[in-house]
Amino acid sequence: MFDRFRLSKPFRYSRWDGSQRLDDLDAEDILDALSDDYLKYGDLRRALERMMREGFTGRDGMPRMGMRDLLERLRRRRDQQMQRYNLSGVMDDIKEKLERIKELEREGIQRRLDQQPGGQPEGQESQQGQPSAQGEQGEQGQQGEQGQEGQEGQQGQQGQRGQRGQRGQQGAQGQRGQSGQPGQPGGQEDGGLSQDELRRMLESIADKKLHYLDELPDDVGGQIRQLSDYDFMDEQARQEFQELLQMLQQQVMQQYFQGMTQALQNMTPEDLARLREMVRELNKMLQQRAQGEEPDFDSFMQQYGDFFGPGINDLDDLVAQMQQRQAQMQALMDSMTDEQREQLRGMVDELIGDDRLRVDLAELAMNLEALSPSNQRTRFDVTGDQPITLAEAMQLMGVLREMDTLEQQIRDARRTGEIEDVDPEKLRELVGDEEAQALEQLQALLKQLENEGMVRRNGDRLELTARGIRRIGQKALEDVFAQLKKDAFGHHRLPERGYGGERDEQTKLYVFGDPFELHLERTIMNAVNREGAGAPVRLDKDDFEVYRTEHMTRSATVVMLDMSWSMLQNDLWAPAKKVAIALESLIRGQFPRDTLHLVGFSDHAREYQPEELIDLGQWDHVQGTNMVHGLMVARKLLAQSRGANKQIIMITDGGPTIFQEGDHWQFDWPPPPQAIMQTLREVRRCAREGITINVFMLWDDPHLKHFVNQMATVNRGRAFYTSPDSLAEYVMIDYLNNKQKRVR
Repeated sequence: MFDRFRLSKPFRYSRWDGSQRLDDLDAEDILDALSDDYLKYGDLRRALERMMREGFTGRDGMPRMGMRDLLERLRRRRDQQMQRYNLSGVMDDIKEKLERIKELEREGIQRRLDQQPGGQPEGQESQQGQPSAQGEQGEQGQQGEQGQEGQEGQQGQQGQRGQRGQRGQQGAQGQRGQSGQPGQPGGQEDGGLSQDELRRMLESIADKKLHYLDELPDDVGGQIRQLSDYDFMDEQARQEFQELLQMLQQQVMQQYFQGMTQALQNMTPEDLARLREMVRELNKMLQQRAQGEEPDFDSFMQQYGDFFGPGINDLDDLVAQMQQRQAQMQALMDSMTDEQREQLRGMVDELIGDDRLRVDLAELAMNLEALSPSNQRTRFDVTGDQPITLAEAMQLMGVLREMDTLEQQIRDARRTGEIEDVDPEKLRELVGDEEAQALEQLQALLKQLENEGMVRRNGDRLELTARGIRRIGQKALEDVFAQLKKDAFGHHRLPERGYGGERDEQTKLYVFGDPFELHLERTIMNAVNREGAGAPVRLDKDDFEVYRTEHMTRSATVVMLDMSWSMLQNDLWAPAKKVAIALESLIRGQFPRDTLHLVGFSDHAREYQPEELIDLGQWDHVQGTNMVHGLMVARKLLAQSRGANKQIIMITDGGPTIFQEGDHWQFDWPPPPQAIMQTLREVRRCAREGITINVFMLWDDPHLKHFVNQMATVNRGRAFYTSPDSLAEYVMIDYLNNKQKRVR
């Protein structure tokens, strides 16, 4: 019960954090946003696509993003990524790890020396589970020389160069674990070495190892190659080097095969042979596809599917996955400096290790490129300060390439209008929730217009329904009245009674002949005031008070729209068309007894229905201004009306350029005398039939003004010289007030 009486939760306004949703749009919002463009060009699909491209503002005043805004935000996000990181950190991070490993090894060597007589007590390290000083000396005397002089040849026959150090270290550990060998403390055999001899031997081995470390090459690949052949004295240094090798091998091989992470951790020579075999079979399968054959993909995946990640259903999926991973590495290479690129390439070669595998992988890269050449750029100007590891750099390249792909999708959608091809989930992942929601709204616009009955499909063409046409007219009317001052509103007010009336909220005492729209409260109060309080209340004829009524007259109007080519060229057609649509909506909604006809004239004249007028675009305009024929058509239409007031509203930017000669119409420029005389004769006929002509001239020309003034003199109509921006105000005020006036 208590919950029913809790105060409603207050509204809170905060910065966008991704959890809020944009308000849903209704079909009227969408149609209002595209109405101006549609009225100008008469192409509903073009208007809808333009709105999707440019965005729009809803009736709530909130801007909605278009594809242009989405592109801008995507580009800004990509620039932020590129301006944040520094690719030099890729190799710097590996160099730092190698420097730490070398420093640990140097410290370990020094500890070995310090543990000999003159340092820690003899045999102390052995008691802690580590080899004794003399035992280490004997082992290092053997293993150290091999590590520096001959191990590469011996170990190279066992597989990858990256595994050599690991196997060498395991052998060293085995030897260090033995006891009772020559060189142990105290010497158990005749001819054993003295303490001094053992120390000198250890110092010699230590010097060679330190010299070996000091002479390592500067490039990362060279250091990895030589440290792989090196027998570490320090256990922590050896362990960290092996971990670094495994990490780098995983990252490098994953550019080819997603499933290689686990396989590389404990790869045996047999595993390496299987990897080589898989790459050769994959190359053979790709070559078959390039030749138009259909390889046995299922058998290949049954045998080698563990090398690849999930989501591989066919060869196309496999190619796409591998191309994506190789593209990341290529983008990283291309985005580096020449020095960084050479170091990374050398390191990759060393980590692959096996020459035969390296050749097969190079062939694989060529086969993948041949199947689906990529036109996408691979170089990114990464200019930030934040260091980045190799794994992070590969991931960054993947993100930047996805952003490029998404940008191309949006650009294609802007050009073709196929916005459904853009993936909102990818936009959400790469940019944000707000942008993804905006895209989803854009993708739903057309469907929403169809579902709410505003638009229908006619083949490939989009058309407004009757409901949509009414909404376009209402929007045009709202736009026109938004420009008018409050004191400019009015109706066809006349001093005498007409065919209908609008009730005013003011009242008056009833007079015989008034519409009996009784104000009951004031009528009763008039009786109470006259007789005083009491019941019953007796009414007298002088007590009756009625609402005032503004009388209006019925009118018949023809709007003549100049559809000559100059109206389109001078950007006058859209405002003229909008006024005509708004006037039609006004009469249909507020003056249903009035009649309105729409006549367009260029080389000839004809009547248009409102829905036809809405669809008129730039291709419906031709050369010529045939006022003569336009007035003829208008006069015939008004002759059918019984309205007391008949008028023609002509909207034009020029004088008559077409005249009648026999049964043909002739064009001439500038306006010839024949066209002017024939037009004035039609104007005079209109005057004789009680038709008033009000001309709204949209072009400032002295000769045209003289002609329009002649029309006003002959017809006793009015001439309005105005601009496109104020045309709506002049037409509406004139229609609503129905007053004789001249606007200059």
